[in-house]
Formats: sequence, structure tokens, C-alpha cells
Amino acid sequence: MKNAVVLGSGMVGSVMAADLSSDPGFRVRIVDSRPENLARANERCHGRAETREADLSDSKSIRAAIADADIVLGALASHLGLNALKTVIEARKPYCDISFMAEDAIDFSSFAEGAGVTAVVDCGVAPGMSNLLAGYAAKVLAPCESIEIYVGGLPVERRWPFEYKAGFAPSDVIEEYTRPSRIVEHGTIVVKPALSEPELLDFEGVGTLEAFNTDGLRSLATTLNVPFMKEKTMRYPGHINLMRAMRETGLFSKEPVTVKGTTIVPLDLTSQLMFPKWTYEPGERDLTVMRISAVGIKAGVRTRLTWDLLDFLDPATGFTSMSRTTAFPCTIVARLIASGEISTKGVLPPELIADPWIVEHLLSELGKRGVKYTFTEHAMPE
Repeated sequence: MKNAVVLGSGMVGSVMAADLSSDPGFRVRIVDSRPENLARANERCHGRAETREADLSDSKSIRAAIADADIVLGALASHLGLNALKTVIEARKPYCDISFMAEDAIDFSSFAEGAGVTAVVDCGVAPGMSNLLAGYAAKVLAPCESIEIYVGGLPVERRWPFEYKAGFAPSDVIEEYTRPSRIVEHGTIVVKPALSEPELLDFEGVGTLEAFNTDGLRSLATTLNVPFMKEKTMRYPGHINLMRAMRETGLFSKEPVTVKGTTIVPLDLTSQLMFPKWTYEPGERDLTVMRISAVGIKAGVRTRLTWDLLDFLDPATGFTSMSRTTAFPCTIVARLIASGEISTKGVLPPELIADPWIVEHLLSELGKRGVKYTFTEHAMPE
């Protein structure tokens, strides 16, 4: 039996722990600083996991928590991600992580190689499955001309004024609206403002959504030799203008301002007022919608490859769609790392492990858990 340690027991980490603790091949420890999250995670694991309270911003605490680990999984907020990655590598433990850290994790690949560590990062839904399928498309199509990724996590019921709730840390959502987005045009990385270049798309079972630029390509911008690539986030129509207005007003700013002699950080106040309205109520249904589309030449024919995902909260477990679609790719890949089937050393985004058998295995295992991707292939007119 292998020891698995899950760092973070929030919406996604608790589902990771539940999935692994149902596997007789793993003994699971969940680590978090919040007792209420640990209690919920333990309930989701039906008491099969050990829980440990620890400060996951502290490297010493992380090292103590993972000392006997055979595999470590990261489900931390973005501001904790980089330190956790460095600490796990220093401890020479294999790692599979979903933390949406702003820093470029690949910069630590040589460090991980030297430590003999396999660390697969950004291993959720997007980034994660989006990277894996994009990497696979770039191998299958010769050449691959373009990759487009559209993804959104949304409440099924639209409620005024936001018609949105956060399926992961709300602070990380705000980062998507403020961090400049990188896309690839004519083989060159181009930086554009977040929330820019809106477009409307229709999805069966969802309706019309608006898509906008966010910094979702991440490692794809440099690891794949594809001349046109973009990732856009999707929300219900009207969200872009609302978020733009809040951003331009300064409500997302981290720069302190003085109000009647009191210094406050605007984002702190916004978070205090808005985030409770972005929190899902127990049992409230959410959905995840994603499309990865790649165009290129296959067997001499210009071809479009498309993967579509439409997923909803699982009523049997109560797990939200965003938690499931994010957690399961990480636990599936973590098993492959723990078994030695993925053994390449270094920091690896999913597109670098996009071998056909791994893609097939991920899609099969996700399907067993009710997360189903639909694949289509179409020849395109010249």
C-alpha cells in the first residue's frame, strides 16, 4: 500500500482525497490549516483518510506532512503553489499538482531533474486536460496549424447580479480578470488584456456564452510549436462588462488607498463583500463546459479534431462538476506516477506527457467516473 498525501482540502482537494481513499492501494493523508475543511474532507472519504492540521504556507510544515509519502498531490490556492512545489521537490517526493500558480513552474524543471523528481503540474481540467489534448493534437496533426480552447465553470441557475459562482478559490478567479493574457499569433507570443476580444458561442445543453481572453495557455505558449493558439474563459453574457467595470473602478486593485484616515486594500474589501455571493450553496448545481479544437494536416487531409465536455454536479456524491473535472485528472495521473508508469524527471505540464496511451487511459478513467469527453474528427474543405 502506498502513502498519498493531499495538500489542501478545499473543494478540489477533498474530492482528490475521496477518490484516492476509495482505492485499496492507497493510504491517504489530507493536510490543511482549516479544521472545517478537514472535517468535510474526512466526511467525503467516509473516515478512510487521516487528517492533519498544518500551515501549508510553511515549508517546514509541508516537509513534516509528506515525510513518508510515496506520492504528493497539490490542491492549493495559487499564492501557495510555488513554495509547495519547491518544498516537495527538495524533499525528493513525486508530485502531481493543480495549483494555478502565476509563476512559470517549468523554470524549476532542472531542479526537479537534479533531485530525481517527477512533478506533473497544472494537472486539472484547464489547465490540465486542455493541455493534454492540445499536446496530443500537436502530435497527431503534422503540422498542427491552430489550437483553440474554450472553458467555463458556471452555476446551472443564473442568479442576479453576477450570474456566476466560483468553482475554485474566488481570489484565483479575480487573477484571471487582472493578469494579462498570452496568446500565440503567427508563431509569436502576443500579450493582450484579460477580458478582451469577446465572442459569443452556442453550446447545446447550455445556450449562448460569452468568451474572453484569459492567461490560460500558460506552458502551451512555449512548449508546442503551433503558430496560432488561444484559450478563452466563458461566462453567461454580461459578465465581461460587469468585471471590466469593477476592474477599471479599481475594485480589484491590491494597492492600498486611504479612506477617511483608514488604509484599506480595495481587493480585500471587494473580496469581503463579493466572495460570499460567489460561494455555492450545498447541493447547488454547477456545470463545466469545455471545447478543445485543433486544425492541421492528418494523412494528407486538412482536419479538425474537437473534444467537447459538458459535465454537471454529481447528485450521488454531491461533488461539484468543477471539483470532479479538476480533481480526477490529477488523481489518475498521480496513480501513474506512483506506479512508475510516468517516470520522466522534471517539472512536466500535461502536454509533455501526451502519449497516446496516456490520453486513452485518462479519457477511459474519467469516463468511469462520469466525466465524458466527446471526440469528433472532420475533414475540412480546402
